[in-house]
Amino acid sequence: MQSTPREIDANTPSPARLYDYMLGGTDNYEVDRQIADQLLKIAPELRELSLDNRSFLTDAVEYCARQGIRQFLDIGSGLPTQKNVHEAAQSVAPDSRTVYVDNDPSVLPHAQTLIQGDPQTVYIEADARDYPAVLRHPETARMLDFTKPVAVLLVAVVHFIDDSDDPYGVVAGYADQLCPGSYVILAHVTSDDIDPELGERMFGLNSQLRVPLTYRTKDEVTRFFDGLELVGPGVIGLGRWSPDGEVDGPKRKLNSWCGVARKV
Repeated sequence: MQSTPREIDANTPSPARLYDYMLGGTDNYEVDRQIADQLLKIAPELRELSLDNRSFLTDAVEYCARQGIRQFLDIGSGLPTQKNVHEAAQSVAPDSRTVYVDNDPSVLPHAQTLIQGDPQTVYIEADARDYPAVLRHPETARMLDFTKPVAVLLVAVVHFIDDSDDPYGVVAGYADQLCPGSYVILAHVTSDDIDPELGERMFGLNSQLRVPLTYRTKDEVTRFFDGLELVGPGVIGLGRWSPDGEVDGPKRKLNSWCGVARKV
């Protein structure tokens, strides 16, 4: 169901606004910039990691569009930025349809402005964890036909789902509704190979975030793709994914795992 618009909290850092700032955007508040600058002081490569995350998203969307996908469901879409999902998809296939989903009230006005006049793109306000509400939403039902292949994006969002909220059940809840030929696109932060001192400082800042991150290992991230067929290089570090296999990428003190998988 469409939720009633909520008041924007300008006093607590927002994941969507933090990401916007990391990408060089201006739709953020002082509280977001303060925590982002603290994070960047600890790990300057966070900005490059954010840019790689965005590149992975657009590369994966364009790949799916080239495979014939014409329907995209972007869970935890965040604030609009350069080359959004519907723009990437429509650059390959102009008839592509996109449903954006986010529960951050900061996103709503910007998303509505972005998609104004585009009948193939909609935004709904909903919680990623509540997959039945997302999938049964009238706008989702109007835009997407789940008897045909759909690409579901869970890019830099599942790490905001705590273990107590059953993240594997949430991802499976979306994947179970997909027909064969559909895709799941996912990226997730990890503590693998992180410098212990850097990790301690990063984890310490978690308490200042409105939605803390849960860092998961490569094996734990790979488990999100259970029952699906991974394409390209499988689960790999951001900046190294390509549908044709692993590409050279930077070795960082921080990393996120990413992957694209097909339902067969």
